[in-house]
Amino acid sequence: MIIKSLELQDYRNYDSLNLAFDKGTNILYGDNAQGKTNILEAIYVSATTKSHKGSKDRDIVNFHKDEAHIRTFLEKDGVETRVDMHLRKSKSKGIAIDGQKIKKAADLLGICNVVFFSPEDLSIIKDGPAERRRFVDMELCQLDSFYLYNLNHYNKIVNQRNKLLKDMYFNPDLKDTLNIWDSQLVSFGSKIIERRKIFVEQLNEIIFDIHKRLSGDKEEITILYEPDVQIDTFERELQHSQEKDIKLKQTTVGPHRDDFCFMIGDVDIRKFGSQGQQRTAALSLKLSEIELVKKITRDTPILLLDDVLSELDSNRQNYLLNSIGDIQTIITCTGLEEFVNNRFEIDRVYKVTDGVVETASPES
Repeated sequence: MIIKSLELQDYRNYDSLNLAFDKGTNILYGDNAQGKTNILEAIYVSATTKSHKGSKDRDIVNFHKDEAHIRTFLEKDGVETRVDMHLRKSKSKGIAIDGQKIKKAADLLGICNVVFFSPEDLSIIKDGPAERRRFVDMELCQLDSFYLYNLNHYNKIVNQRNKLLKDMYFNPDLKDTLNIWDSQLVSFGSKIIERRKIFVEQLNEIIFDIHKRLSGDKEEITILYEPDVQIDTFERELQHSQEKDIKLKQTTVGPHRDDFCFMIGDVDIRKFGSQGQQRTAALSLKLSEIELVKKITRDTPILLLDDVLSELDSNRQNYLLNSIGDIQTIITCTGLEEFVNNRFEIDRVYKVTDGVVETASPES
């Protein structure tokens, strides 16, 4: 799968944009805060319906407008697909595939798989559990529509249960309805736990060799899934935590509190790893994500690299660039030096200046 072109209207700082991409490596360069990342974000939104930043639609639409449009032209095996996305500040987004409106976001997933890599991802190992859960959720939601369904329902139930816990402060009789939410929480949450377990097993099969090569055969990495609760004890622990939850007015048991551990040998590098080890593990994780998408979808994802090369040393830069291979890649950067110095093959270059994109040459 490749992106042939992207059209934006009133999207962040773009009044209007029509941009064609090469099937190989595309570079968007320019100073900071000119709109480079916005283009990658638009591609990610058109593939997943969500911003990689977690931004709401109202924040994506141009400040002076009420709505924005993204139109993405994709091609696979000679067949073109058009994805239209209509973003509105005050209503839910509208999505159409080849002119046909779809009712569920799940109907879009799988058409275009993307892997987004930003400098923030280099901190995923040392950051808190929420960032690691977010990484897993963002990837699984692209690959598995059932996971998306279960996660959406689970999150809604957690929010509704938390609201009930707050309301019980004023009306204790509402406690009788708590068990209804608990049974649903266990039902959807158990499916999330089971799928995350499989995902970690799949990742481990891939990341071990990648990380070993990236570390010069010096380190061996293992990812451990640390569920907050086991499936067979979920219901019981939820019951035991009711009084605590009522006191704290929040749900304290469930997969929304899961974590993922990264071990090199017997060292937990989340806490005790060097910055170099943490960054190498994060890069290995992203490269594993690419290979996992290939394996599961039998297709190549589109790789979006947001100014990440400037954060890597030359060895990690070279490894990443050499790993791209036959993947369509769209890279943002402030300058072209790292590519020229690496004699890296560039197929198309654009210069981005304050929401205006112009064709440039690799020697610019």
